[in-house]
Amino acid sequence: MPQLELSPELDFHSDAYKDAYSRINAIVIEGEEEAVSNYQRLAELIPDQAEQLVSLSKMESRHKKGFQACGRNLQVTPDMEFAKAFFSDLHRNFQEAAAKGNIVTCLLIQSLVIECFAISAYNIYIPVADDFARKITEGVVKDEYLHLNFGEEWLKANFDAVKDELEVANKQNLPLVWRMLNQVEEDARQLGMDRDALVEDFMISYGEALSNIGFSTRDIMRMSAYGLSAA
Repeated sequence: MPQLELSPELDFHSDAYKDAYSRINAIVIEGEEEAVSNYQRLAELIPDQAEQLVSLSKMESRHKKGFQACGRNLQVTPDMEFAKAFFSDLHRNFQEAAAKGNIVTCLLIQSLVIECFAISAYNIYIPVADDFARKITEGVVKDEYLHLNFGEEWLKANFDAVKDELEVANKQNLPLVWRMLNQVEEDARQLGMDRDALVEDFMISYGEALSNIGFSTRDIMRMSAYGLSAA
């Protein structure tokens, strides 16, 4: 996976770094909070998997607390208002799908889009993180692969029945990822994270997930192209 070498020139206590960190830290906190509520809602929608989904929700809650500690360690107050606006479109799409009982769309948003987004961001952040945040993030990213695996396995088991809805949900939600990445490009750069590396890592994780579910290489190339012109 693409990574950057540790940048010794990063000043974790500079005003510029802490300003950017206030938004990036808020995004990961809010992302984990979204996951907490999303997995709780999925537990209601998939009652035969409720125990595992509730367990995933509790794991995300622990992640949230870990990232809150990362902010406190650098004496940074996360900009949660910014983060809530950042996730607002994905949040709305998930809530609307859940209200209609569209489990497939909910799983694509949470278990594929959000988890792959998180995995790529954490992979690129770890080499340039401060020591405290690196330890926290390394532990979190191992868990996120388990969460990604839940969605993959459920969708794979039901692939023939869910393929069409997955394609529609992908077309609706994947362009949001590119807009989100563009929105934080400068803040990520301040933290030593390269936007192109983020895009590449996301594309790898997302493509692998679609392949594991059952999509062909041709399907994946077509699905991955949605919104890519904005990237």
